[in-house]
This record gives sequence, structure tokens and C-alpha cells, in this order.
Amino acid sequence: MFDSEKKLNRVLILLIALSLMATLNGIKQIHIGLSPGEQRFLNEGGAVTHLLWGRLRAFSFYSDSGQFGASQASFVLIAIVLAIAPFKSWKRVLALIAAGLSFYGMLISGTRGAFFALVVGVLFLIFLTKNVKVLMYGLIITLLFVGFLKFTTIGNGSYEIYRLRSAVNPKEASLNVRFNNQMILGEYLKHNPFGGGLGVIGTWGREYNKDKFLSTIAPDSYWVKVWAMYGIVGLTIWFSMMMYILGKCCGIIWKLNNVKLRYKCIALLSATAGIFFCSYGNEVINSMPSAVVASVSLAFIFQSVYFDKKDPLPSINNEPKLTS
Repeated sequence: MFDSEKKLNRVLILLIALSLMATLNGIKQIHIGLSPGEQRFLNEGGAVTHLLWGRLRAFSFYSDSGQFGASQASFVLIAIVLAIAPFKSWKRVLALIAAGLSFYGMLISGTRGAFFALVVGVLFLIFLTKNVKVLMYGLIITLLFVGFLKFTTIGNGSYEIYRLRSAVNPKEASLNVRFNNQMILGEYLKHNPFGGGLGVIGTWGREYNKDKFLSTIAPDSYWVKVWAMYGIVGLTIWFSMMMYILGKCCGIIWKLNNVKLRYKCIALLSATAGIFFCSYGNEVINSMPSAVVASVSLAFIFQSVYFDKKDPLPSINNEPKLTS
């Protein structure tokens, strides 16, 4: 299906437009109020994680605020790359506006894990440009941003900034709960190198495997979930596969001759890398819509070789016939 750069353009526009719709709905939740369905979600248990100290964590159309925040962070990256790409000025201005709105959407989600999606994605962006000046400026800006959150209290009057700042606090309570859970899992999995099996932890574990020890522990991370289900062997195989795919995509992007196409692919890979690493803190890459965004992005990057060379895509019709 993804057989031309024109289709890549359409998908990018569609994804950004849908993400901005989610941003606007999140802003509506914070500043105007919830719809009856959204209020019902809170009443039926969602308030435990989405109402903290009387402040709402926006979740928009998504399953939870964690997915909303990580998705918004990924689109911040996509929009920033498109804003610095050699496109027409009006397109770059629109991309900057989209980046600003998405960043605000990330803040109102109250999701600290989105911070890591943003930082890792920026590092990938800088790395992929292969521009020494961009590399230096990008690293300086990233370090200043992290330092601003880590070593200052500026902006603490804003709940959104205060919540984001807690992402770089190693003494944060919920972070230490996660570390304690991982220590318990480590002791159990020490004697189970292939894990406890598919569906023994998380939502399905609580639903269908209540008699299993692993079902009593919250994974709070897709990486940890893979580790619990498939053990250190499965985690190593899965992680190695992901590293190979990301590395292969880097190689493809560096060899593209079409500059505009290269920037589009950098945008997609930066967002996907951010989603992948953010999944250490939340089950992002395994949930909608980030699962689709990541998969579609990787597919387009692998297909971009054909867009760049303008070679026909391989298909069943033009494959050589086998003869006896």
C-alpha cells in the first residue's frame, strides 16, 4: 500500500491532523470540561490515576493519559523536524504551530514518561542529521532543558511543569514503587529464564491468570511486561530485534539522496525511537495509536529506498517465474 512518496505525504498530514484533534480535545477537557462519556470513565475507576490532588490529567480520545502524553511527544518531534526541513515557509510555520500545540498537549497529560520520549527522540533527530553544528546546538539545548528541570524550581507554580519536573527526580515515590516491583520480578525470573508465559501479567493476567504470582505485580512498562512473559531470553531477542530495525532505518536514511524525503523519514524514526524508549515507563508501543504510528513509520522508512531511486516496488506480478 505504501508505494510512493505522495502516499507518505498524505499519511503524514492525516496523522498530524488527527493528533491535533486529540490535542484540542485534551485542551477542552482541561479548560471547558469533560463530556458525559469522559466523566463516566473517571467515575468507573479512571479517577484513581487521572485526578491527582484535584487536578485532571488530560487523556483526550485515548485509553489513558500515559498514551496521550507519549503520542503528543512523538508528534512534537515529527512537527519540529518538518519545521526545520527545507520546505516552503508557510508549511514550516504550520509545523511549528503543530509542535507548540502538541507540546502543550504533552504537558496537560501530566505524563512524565513523555519527557523521555521527547529527549530520546531529539537525540535521534540530532544523530540522524549528521550535521556537526546541529549536533552541538541540539545537545546544548537538550542539556539546558534537562538542567532547567533538574536544578531549578522555575515554573513550579504551573502544575504541568511541576509534574514534568518530577520525571528527573530519582526520589519520586511512584518511580521507586516501579523499581521495587522490578526487584521482586527479578528474584522470581532468576529461576525462570523463559518467563511466566503469554498473558500472565498486566490486564490479561488479572483477568485470566489470577492464580499466577506474576498477575499480582503491575508491570508499569512494556519492557518489563516482555521480560515477565518471556524471561531474559525473550527480552534479549525482542530488544535485539528492535535495535536492529532502528539501526537499519538509520542506515537507510543516511543513504537517501532526496533531502525532503530524508527529513520526513528522520521525523518518523525520531518519533518511533521516542515511543520505543518511552515504553520502558509505560506500555506505549503496545497500545493504540502509538502502535500503528510506529509500525507505519518503520514501513515507510524501509520503502523509502524505492521512492528515492524511483525504482518499481517488488510485487507478485513482476516476480520472476520459477521454471523446473
